[in-house]
Amino acid sequence: MPTAGKAALRQQLLAARRSVADNARADEARALAEHIRGLVSSGGTVCAYVPVGAEPGSIEMLDALLGRAGRVLLPVARTGADDTPLALQWGEYRPGHLVAGRFGLLEPAKPWLPPSALAEADVVLVPALAVDRSGVRLGRGRGFYDRSLEHRDPQARLVAVVRDEELVDELPCEPHDVRMTHALTPRRGLVALDTSQW
Repeated sequence: MPTAGKAALRQQLLAARRSVADNARADEARALAEHIRGLVSSGGTVCAYVPVGAEPGSIEMLDALLGRAGRVLLPVARTGADDTPLALQWGEYRPGHLVAGRFGLLEPAKPWLPPSALAEADVVLVPALAVDRSGVRLGRGRGFYDRSLEHRDPQARLVAVVRDEELVDELPCEPHDVRMTHALTPRRGLVALDTSQW
């Protein structure tokens, strides 16, 4: 699909998210936090993210992850001198110690770890506007995660966190896209995606 088509799809999905009532969004965030118990093994490392705006999830989800896993790493987004997105750096999640970052994001305080720290995670929660049943993820289009996921452990579960309506039958795919192995939704919980098509 041409870039213009993906841009229109992103706008449509973002508008749908913004139209969700605050109480429904809070209910979905609680449900996602409840599903964490079955997602993460005790004592492992998980990479997650701090939701911004209408993104699914919450700080409570991060707290649930930290209570279950031994370590939660959060992304730090930076660009090069020409504004090209760089692979994400990572910092340890410590409740109450998030700081304002670029792009309106909350980030972990320093010290930060290099992009290669992603390889320590056995589960990576990835923000997405939508994901399809074969694992194709539609992000916001800047490419931070596309540049970062090459550093992952090949055995790690890549989990797109989306609303139930954002798990769709098919999305446009490009050669550089890294496919997700699972989706996490409020009503369905953890959904294995069809990796046989890769």
